[in-house]
Amino acid sequence: MIKRARSLLIVLLYFGALSAIGGGVLGVVVNGAGVPLEYLRGTPFTSYLIPGLILGVVIGGTQGLAAITTQRQHPYSSIAATVAGFGMIIWIFVELAITGYSWLQTVYFALGVGELLLVMVLLGVLSPTARARRPQ
Repeated sequence: MIKRARSLLIVLLYFGALSAIGGGVLGVVVNGAGVPLEYLRGTPFTSYLIPGLILGVVIGGTQGLAAITTQRQHPYSSIAATVAGFGMIIWIFVELAITGYSWLQTVYFALGVGELLLVMVLLGVLSPTARARRPQ
């Protein structure tokens, strides 16, 4: 169970990293890749340059770092994956507040939640046998 949870977490983290970096590149190079600039009205941004950099470097970077540390079973991998999962969720909440709803936000919110749940499995917090081990 633990091995499968770690493998699934690694896959989710690499997916999150690649898609965030890809989205960041599109935000920077193609200025939002078709997302209307009017979504940024009322924000401090006049283009998708800064949001694209945040998405690619911060979100993609934390997802990638967490994937690598988890794959290498580094002692701080759980912390890295937790930061990456919460980072993804925070990004989605901010994006929702600025741009409104898109079905992709549901996917990436679920990705962040899934990462956090898998970290809890790896830490033994969520386990089918945890209840049985608890003293009565």
